Amino acid sequence: MRRVIIVFILLMMGIAGYPLTLFSETAEEALRRAFPDFKYDVIRESDMKGIYEVILGTEIAYFIPEKGYLIFGEIIGKGGTNITQQKRNAIISEKVKSIPLDKAIKVGKGRHTVIEFTDPDCPYSRRAAEFFRKRTDVTEYVFFLPLPMHRDAENKVRYIICSENRGKAYEDVMGGKLDNKRYEVCKRQDVEDLLKLHKALSKKIGVDGTPFFIINNRVVNGANFPEIEKSLK
Repeated sequence: MRRVIIVFILLMMGIAGYPLTLFSETAEEALRRAFPDFKYDVIRESDMKGIYEVILGTEIAYFIPEKGYLIFGEIIGKGGTNITQQKRNAIISEKVKSIPLDKAIKVGKGRHTVIEFTDPDCPYSRRAAEFFRKRTDVTEYVFFLPLPMHRDAENKVRYIICSENRGKAYEDVMGGKLDNKRYEVCKRQDVEDLLKLHKALSKKIGVDGTPFFIINNRVVNGANFPEIEKSLK
């Protein structure tokens, strides 16, 4: 009799609009049922009760099992803090740990570690390069992401990678010394392979614009010099 009563109550709750599946489903099961074709990496509890973070690479969506809602957007906390961006930066910082720094162009020997994704023809990347060139307390690990709108950027990256002294070639290119100079385009296969790897790493980290930095394990997006200075302290 007791079992019959429980079943009756559950049926009435379902009629009243309560999703019965929530009594037995995990959040992941509810997400798969509601969005069977949706691809993601991880679903986990957020800091907000009843809301789950859904991780897609370095992006974050939010799932509410009770409503069956999947939400894309930014959550802003008190004082204007972008909570979503903070979580996204934490994901990026974790992914950066697996980046092979020996495949980067190493510049400098300072105590601060700067991992950078840059485009040799991006004006903001050049401003950042000038900023770091004047410092002696930084070791840069430079990866290249030549953007489509800069038609000569890939050839300049090839020039840098192909050079015997890559650090010097990097400084020359970022300083504009090749802008009005004819130079031989390097066509070595190892250079092509390394350029391809740099692009793949930028995709893995979720970088789609330049410059992009991870400074002492802190993410700085763009030539944001106040944030760069803060990260170097």
